[in-house]
Amino acid sequence: MPNGNIVVTEERGTRVITLRRPGKKNAITQDMYREMSRAIDTAQNNPDIRCMVVTGGSGVFTAGDDIDDFMHADTARPETLSEGAKFLYSLALNVKPIIAAVDGASIGMGTVMLFHCDYVLASNAATFSAPYIHLGLVPVGGASLLMPNTMGYQRAFAMLVMGRTFSAAEAHAAGFVNTVVSPGHTEVEARKVAREICRLSAEAVATSRKLLRAPAEELTRRIDQEGHLFGDRLKSNEAVAAFNAFASRKKR
Repeated sequence: MPNGNIVVTEERGTRVITLRRPGKKNAITQDMYREMSRAIDTAQNNPDIRCMVVTGGSGVFTAGDDIDDFMHADTARPETLSEGAKFLYSLALNVKPIIAAVDGASIGMGTVMLFHCDYVLASNAATFSAPYIHLGLVPVGGASLLMPNTMGYQRAFAMLVMGRTFSAAEAHAAGFVNTVVSPGHTEVEARKVAREICRLSAEAVATSRKLLRAPAEELTRRIDQEGHLFGDRLKSNEAVAAFNAFASRKKR
């Protein structure tokens, strides 16, 4: 069922959520966050959906937040910022396995959401970054909890505090990418993994997954803590200057 820039399809027990905004490198708007949340939330009590796949198609995963949309929401309709928070809660409270298929750049929220996923495939052309620091901002989405737990403090520091970009090989070595494949093959391979999971006992998968993951309460507390600090940083001189510089470049 197509829904603007998010397309949701179902196949053999798998719900596939596709970001489809190629002209903007799949940059995520508030409406897109809302649709992704809906796709995740409505799968929770649906026994016919055994797992989910999130993909950006070939050549790109997502450029992260659409800055124009983000700035508009911040200045004109602050309440719309809650769509991103709702999406993060959907990820944190989700009980179904999520597989990510990353072919190309994964920036900001595109990388953060991978740490909420259970299995990540990437093409060898994929790159990963969460450069909030370059806007004078701090990590969001539970990244400050999930990233050190997954890849160790030093690698998390390099990505979140220094703003460094990781290649697919570096992401695989860091442990947040399971498999690296050729460009153009991530979604096909993700569907294969989904079929493998769907053949397993749904209850055993759900229980085992719960045992492996941090408690949802701990994760949502960290999301809230980061959100408050992120909001404070948005008002800082560094962040205001960074966003003003972005706006000036757009007008040229």
